[in-house]
Amino acid sequence: MRISATLYLTDTTIAPAPLARELEGRGFDGLYVPEHTHIPVPPETPYPGGELPPECARMLSPFVALAQAAAVTERIALGTNIALVAQHDPIDLAKQIATLDHLSGGRVTLGIGYGWNREEAEDHGVPWPRRRDLVRDRMALMRALWSDQPTEYEGEFGSVRPSEAHPKPLRAPRKRLAKGPLYGPRTLIGGAAGPGLFAHIAEYADGWMPIGGSGLRAALPALRTAWADAGREPDDLYVALTGVVPDAGKLAHYAELGVDEVIVQLPAAGDAEVRAALDAAQRHVNP
Repeated sequence: MRISATLYLTDTTIAPAPLARELEGRGFDGLYVPEHTHIPVPPETPYPGGELPPECARMLSPFVALAQAAAVTERIALGTNIALVAQHDPIDLAKQIATLDHLSGGRVTLGIGYGWNREEAEDHGVPWPRRRDLVRDRMALMRALWSDQPTEYEGEFGSVRPSEAHPKPLRAPRKRLAKGPLYGPRTLIGGAAGPGLFAHIAEYADGWMPIGGSGLRAALPALRTAWADAGREPDDLYVALTGVVPDAGKLAHYAELGVDEVIVQLPAAGDAEVRAALDAAQRHVNP
């Protein structure tokens, strides 16, 4: 089971380059960073975890931050947890993701989600009740640009003509039942377990990125059933559990359930505090 790390990376925390070097040097498998463009004030949408962390309003652009991390590393995965796809122009986002994947040698994992902050999304023109449909549409358009031949896409929320678009993400296409190949980097969808989410994962993603480990024993068989019903290859399903405060018992439990990757939560802090947290977590990387 892979062990990676995440934190709310901001203009006041450790910078991406030294953090990435620390992770790679200590044997961690990846760096994942979340996304918010802005937080409208006063806040109206309740934060799912209770009190809104001030770091949400200070987050760096994940793709710019990960590009800096890519430039100083050779091995670790570079991921988002999560990217707010509905808030982006999909043609531009497809270019950013493919460029990062190309420059990093195919190390991108695209964790995506639907968002929780209604005001932030609406400032981007997102119709809040339709955001899941919008994300699905955005992903389909991006996959048309990532495909190996110029491919037209006409969707409810956007379209693109058959186009030459380069670079291409490096991961090989994945097979789907009665659908064309799935192009692009490994894509994981975040969200609570349920048949709707699992159907979307099986349709247009490579796996699941839940927060914490509650309910996994019941949820993972349901996800695997939805995956098989969609004609997906069993070995292609990937589960990355994010926001984990690790201990040996938890990690053994997740490994027994078949979790592929655990993403350890680090503090949104400066160099010294983050390095101390890495000291504590490293024993799980190199037991």
